[in-house]
Formats: sequence, structure tokens, C-alpha cells
Amino acid sequence: MDQPSRGGSGPAASFDPWSAAFVADPYPAYAELRATGRAHYFAPTDQWLVPHYADVSALLRDRRLGRTYLHRFTHEEFGRTPPPAAHEPFETLNGQGLLDLEPPDHTRIRRLVSKAFTPRTVEQLVPTVQRLAAGLVDDFVAQGGGDLLTAVAEPLPVAVIAEMLGIPESDRAPLRPWSAAICGMFELNPSEETARAAVRASLDFSAYLRELIAERRGNPGADLISALIAAHDEGERLTEQEMVSTCVLLLNAGHEATVNTTVNGWWTLLRHPDQLEALRADHGLLPTAVEELMRYDTPLQMFERWVLDDIEIDGTVIPRGSEVALLFGSANRDPARFADPDTLDLARRENPHITFGAGIHFCLGAPLARVELASSFGELLRRAPAMRLVAEPEWNPGYVIRGVKELRVEL
Repeated sequence: MDQPSRGGSGPAASFDPWSAAFVADPYPAYAELRATGRAHYFAPTDQWLVPHYADVSALLRDRRLGRTYLHRFTHEEFGRTPPPAAHEPFETLNGQGLLDLEPPDHTRIRRLVSKAFTPRTVEQLVPTVQRLAAGLVDDFVAQGGGDLLTAVAEPLPVAVIAEMLGIPESDRAPLRPWSAAICGMFELNPSEETARAAVRASLDFSAYLRELIAERRGNPGADLISALIAAHDEGERLTEQEMVSTCVLLLNAGHEATVNTTVNGWWTLLRHPDQLEALRADHGLLPTAVEELMRYDTPLQMFERWVLDDIEIDGTVIPRGSEVALLFGSANRDPARFADPDTLDLARRENPHITFGAGIHFCLGAPLARVELASSFGELLRRAPAMRLVAEPEWNPGYVIRGVKELRVEL
């Protein structure tokens, strides 16, 4: 395979996640990657880019790959440099979270946490989600519009997850900034400044949750933290660090993608007036519209995996110790899997998008995210039927978790 440096002439040359133009529209580059192969080595991040739906879907389920390698190898055995000691608070917090664990620890913790996301428990949350969405949209309409991101998209999923965890309303202001700082480390080649911010947020968020856990031990409530404590007391093996890391992951994963799906989705709709008019005319399209918006402009563009045992893609051996970058955004636009993939079709019926992942790390909160998205889109369609764009948005510099800085609209 070609191994281009940044700005080189190889197959991955058009893939430039640090370019504002690429972040604003990565889809032409994805088409080029799909057309020129199934695996491309990308030297700037020392990763193999995998752009095709079939490969991404298969590798998400392939147990020769993992979110971590530390359950089988040391850093040295795996040929990797250990993270700097100064990053330890972030590494500990992130490394004990469900998303970055492999069996058997992953199996044990997911079994406990999944009880909070059963169809029955999610169904019980629907009135709460709808009440919160209605209140936010009421305020937004009363103000005559504004920034959809800060007024509706952010507060809704943060409030839902905070209520599930039992975080008091008076304590919620730092949650989003802490989350944003920690998630900065999931971007490609994060800077030392980003790492310092993530470490500070990891320390502050962990300290807050340890205090909250201690309070819940003496005064349990009908919330997930109390349920995790009860499970621990009944013999389920869950350390306090695992409890803290799980709560942080639920907050981060439970709102980052939903926020960007909401705002990116409205930006997409406002650029496709015919589809928006069809949705305004028939709110019954909302379930398929939510799925199509997640497919068309995927909030999490890339998901990374470590190669634990050699794999082969189209004749190219990717050896143990490598990292693969599974390009969700590209997979969701693959014409081999989706008819007319670059066309927004809110009535699309066959839509097996990969936005929520697959395999053992499939998003636990997918049913709840769908409820939140349907509630916020539905309320805005009903209460702000003439909503229109004030100014074209500017994209955040991050590529992996991709979204705009704000979306200013008027009613």
C-alpha cells in the first residue's frame, strides 16, 4: 500500500482531518478512498483507514480487534509507547470506562449498566424527555430563535443523562465543559494543551462523582448511581473507579453524538428545503427522518480499533500492533450498501446505518438517543415551522466528533 505523508500524492492524500475545508465536507475524500482501495495507510496518525461499509461492519464485530490491548499485552509487548505520566488521570478515567474495556470486564460492567437502557426503562423515560424538550423549545420560541445548539441541542441530552444519574440540577453547569475537554483527547494527534485540559477535567469530574457516590451511599435514590452502588453491595464486582468511569462515559457518550446529530441534522434540513417541507407536511416521517439524518451526516466520523492479531483486508496484511480507523462517515455513504447515498431521503426505509456502531460496543444508549432526537425535532417542527437560517455555521476544528460551533436561526 502507498504510505503518503500529509499532503502527499498517495490514495489517502485527500484525507486531511486538520483542514477546515475537509471537516466541513469530508464526503468527496471518502468517495476517493473507497474508489482506490479497502485499506489505506495514513502516516500522520500511523493508522489504517478503512472506508467501505462491509469492512467497517465486519471489523466492528471482529474479536481480533479491540478498543484496548492492555487486557492481553503491555505497552512494550504491543510495540507502543506508554502515555506520559502526566496524562495518568485521564488515562485511568478513560481506561476504566465501558467503551475502552474488553471482556471479561466489559461484559460484567455492561450487564449492570444495560439495565438502565432496557426497552421498558427507556419507555418510562419518554414523558420526561418530551417534557424537557417541550420546555426548551417553548423558551426558544419565546426568545424568537437564537443559537439552536446552546438553546435546545445541548441542554436536552445533558439534562436527561444527568437525571438518570441523579446529578442535581444545581450541579450540572460544569458537565458539558468537562465532557468537551475530555472528548478533545479522542481527536487525532491531540495537542499537549488539549491533554492538560482533559487531565484537569478528569480530576474535577472524578472528584465531583466520588463525592456524589459517597452521598448516595448514605442517601440512595431512584437513580443509576444508587443502582450501581446497590449492585456492588449485593456482590456484583464494581470498583469505585469503574463506577466513576462509567458515569463519565454515560454523560459523554450520552450527549456528544446527540448534540451534533441535532444541530448537523437541522443544518442538513435547512439546505434541503424540499425534504424539510415534506417533513413539515408529514410529521409521520419523523422516525425514518431521524435515521436518515444520522446516516447522511454522521456525528462520530471515525471509530478506532487496535489490531490484536494480524488481519488481512483485500490482500493487505495489517499486523498486530497496528491501529485501524473505521470511517463511519464513509461507510454510511457507501453506494455498495445504500442506494443513492449522497441523496438525502427522509423516507428511506432500508437504512442499516452504522452510526451507533456494532458488535459488543454497540451504543447502549441508542434507543434513548432516538427518543431524544424524535422529541426535539418533533417539538421544533410543531412550534417553529418557519425556522430559517440566520448565518452559515462554522465547523468546530475536531474531525472525529464533528459538529458546528453554533447554528443561529430565526423563527
